[in-house]
Amino acid sequence: MARIIVTILFTVLYTTIASGQEDNQCKIKLEFKNTDSTFVSIAYHIGNKQYIKDTVHLDEKGNAVYSPEVKPEQGLYLLVFPDNQLFEFIMPEDQHFTVAGDKNDIMNTLAFRGSKENSAFIEYRKRWADFQEKTRRYSKMMNDPDQRDKNNESEKKIRKAQEDILDYIKTKAGEYEGTLLSAMLYSMLPVEVPDFNIPAGVSNPDSLKWVMGYNYNKNHFWDNLDLSDPRLIRTPILQNKLETFFSKVLIPDPDTIMKEIPHLVSMTGGNEETYRYVISHMFNHFSSSQVMGHDEVVLMLADNYYLNGKADWVSDKFLEDLKNDAARIRPNIIGKEAVNLTMQTYAGIPRALHDIKADYTILYFWEPNCGHCKKSTPVLKELYENNRDKSIEVFAVCTQDNRDDWEQYIAENELSWINAWDPDRSTHFDFYYNVTATPMIYILNSKKEIIAKKIPADRIIDFIDSYKRIKGSN
Repeated sequence: MARIIVTILFTVLYTTIASGQEDNQCKIKLEFKNTDSTFVSIAYHIGNKQYIKDTVHLDEKGNAVYSPEVKPEQGLYLLVFPDNQLFEFIMPEDQHFTVAGDKNDIMNTLAFRGSKENSAFIEYRKRWADFQEKTRRYSKMMNDPDQRDKNNESEKKIRKAQEDILDYIKTKAGEYEGTLLSAMLYSMLPVEVPDFNIPAGVSNPDSLKWVMGYNYNKNHFWDNLDLSDPRLIRTPILQNKLETFFSKVLIPDPDTIMKEIPHLVSMTGGNEETYRYVISHMFNHFSSSQVMGHDEVVLMLADNYYLNGKADWVSDKFLEDLKNDAARIRPNIIGKEAVNLTMQTYAGIPRALHDIKADYTILYFWEPNCGHCKKSTPVLKELYENNRDKSIEVFAVCTQDNRDDWEQYIAENELSWINAWDPDRSTHFDFYYNVTATPMIYILNSKKEIIAKKIPADRIIDFIDSYKRIKGSN
């Protein structure tokens, strides 16, 4: 009797374990007609890039079973044929299903058995394509001079199509709540900015309405996307939303951006994967940004997340290089007082940057034999000579140590501004102003505060005029 009980318990336990192992595995059957391909590739998204994960060999009938040893992480995947024809599918939690289709018309014959989520995904893609076709057709009619009398009708049809597709997305997202499909659909829903009522008597109603709309859109931009959901990393969605938020939603002012970053990081909810992705994305985005002043955002990210030990995924070499880069950014952040430089000049008299009496000082790092400098210097010279009445002075620092080349260029081009040089770099100008290439231009105000940096010579006057208007309005 005891032996029977033990046997039954062992059988139940083994069956339970085996069943659990089966549930945790991936087993996707592939059935493709009319294909002479001997294999297909399984790929996945990481942001806006795609990576091959596995290769699956097909038999002579176009069939195969994809059953990797390690269960793939959930995300939006791609099945790619050797001729680069492909389709996307969702890798869900339950990875036991069948994919079938005719290679000659894969998009119209693609079908899933055992995966309602993927079947709904196909339906959504078809509905979205139909919506795009309708809006293109109606928009074309609106732009047709012969059909302008039908503009109102076309506009109504476009609005109706938009309402229909949004209702469909909301319905399907709710129907598949908790799935990746649902998360993807919710993320597509736009922020519905209310029509604000502006009090009567407001002096600038349009400006106030814009500010209210801007703040509402900014504050509610992430309402329909869960930043703690790592599945979205393996789709293009999270990267696109981050790019949109920082490039199109937020004002590109460093202070505005830096106020939003801690809140954005907190929304990852402690999920290590999304925390790492969001911080890495922001660092890469602002490190490559051409917007003036965004290096301050890089410095903030370095100080608050990388150099204080909160980014344990990067190497010691990366951290050491970042520490050095941050040290070179820190002294020349916009708004800081420029580090004083006292240098020998072409006139034979030492001059100090801070001793210059001018409303605006152009700090110009250049070389006589630099190709880009040969284009920039004549532009700056013309600007200087034409704007003497605007209290503008130029402090031009030659970054090379060949005195003959320096003096010859000054004489031949009649450069009458302050021509300074420090061949031994004893002032450490290259460190304090992060001079890694020439030409490089800084603009200082009368207090010798940095108000612009790395600006082209032909934009200097426009910037100064704009700066004056802004300061005058405050």
